[in-house]
Amino acid sequence: MRRTTTRLGRGLGALIATATAAVGLAATPAAATPAAAGQTVQPGQTCTAADLGTRHPIIKSAEVAPTITHFKGWYVTEGSTGNQSVSTNTTETISVSVGLNGTVQGSFAVEALGSVGASLGLNVQVNYTHTSSTSQSISWNFRQPGYYGLYEGTKKVTGTYGSLNCNRSDAGGLKWTEGPDTGSYTTYTTLEEGAVRCEDKVPANSIMAKAQSLLDCGSPAATAKHPAGPVPSAKADQAKRDADNAATAAKAAQSMKTTQAAKPSPRAALNCQPAVYKIDVPGKPLNWSAPLLANDGIRLRESTFFSAHLDNWRLCNVTERNGVIEASLWNWGNGGCATIPADIANQEQAYLTTATCGEDDLQRFYIYRDVPGSTKIGLQNKYTGSMMGHDRYADGELIRQYSSGRQDGTGTYTLTQV
Repeated sequence: MRRTTTRLGRGLGALIATATAAVGLAATPAAATPAAAGQTVQPGQTCTAADLGTRHPIIKSAEVAPTITHFKGWYVTEGSTGNQSVSTNTTETISVSVGLNGTVQGSFAVEALGSVGASLGLNVQVNYTHTSSTSQSISWNFRQPGYYGLYEGTKKVTGTYGSLNCNRSDAGGLKWTEGPDTGSYTTYTTLEEGAVRCEDKVPANSIMAKAQSLLDCGSPAATAKHPAGPVPSAKADQAKRDADNAATAAKAAQSMKTTQAAKPSPRAALNCQPAVYKIDVPGKPLNWSAPLLANDGIRLRESTFFSAHLDNWRLCNVTERNGVIEASLWNWGNGGCATIPADIANQEQAYLTTATCGEDDLQRFYIYRDVPGSTKIGLQNKYTGSMMGHDRYADGELIRQYSSGRQDGTGTYTLTQV
């Protein structure tokens, strides 16, 4: 039998997170706490005030499991050995995703998947791509008659991540600490295609072993005389139904989350702190100013007599956990709460605006603070996990979300009481 081959999926064009192979982790589905090799920063390391508006991923768990994406049972007779091209059926489609929106958006997602690949010692897809949902043709040199399973498969890598944010430390100074933001990811390794028989001895927990498990070994189809060609596999059919049901449930759950985000429940009343603040660029006159028009966003503006309190903000429904404040930002000028529009919340650089205050995580922000005595802060949207910042310092510039924040320090603001 010809040796199993590996290849990248057709048309993937994915970036690869390179790392040294780690055979034990690569072959077995097991929960793991990846080593620190893939981390750019570590918890407890010192950071600066310029880092308040940035974040980095920390991989909290990882599971690697062989997965078959395409399969076909095939019977080879004495007269049908040799090279054949067999059209296989889709059993599971895997998409690379990070976070709630089912895609890979921005540098944070790429860094997270790169950390996964480096810490596990696997080549994983690190930008958005997916395995084929159409039939795949596999060419194989059948040297012996028998009952074969032709397959295309991969190692599916899933797990959870958190974020490291710069924040004041109880021990003094600024440290990278694990923030409240968490999420899940899915990716996969290089695709492999091959053929396997019931009687073949294959490595446990390998892609080939997973394919062998889909063969109806011991059934009449496998043991009785059979014409050359396709053989139905009840196990493969059931595997496809299970994968389809799981995908449908995941889509339904995501659709519900999107609907809930688009239509926030009205908030009966806001419990706002009495202090009024400006959110300004440190040492400069421009600050956050809420829009007068519903289709506009929060922009950098200079405070004047005509600002009409659009640059005045209150912190409402404030909670604090592990030194991180969570609050809604209520604008005195238009009575709305700062939010990322639901229809673009999954986009890198989506702009910040205001809307009617409601029970909505898109309107909730984590606030990371400089050392006591300083008013410098970084702000992170609770729902998207992205940090707030601006592309350039200019009058009228929109405040936007950046998945990793602005690495040049333009995501650090000052919460100045007025």
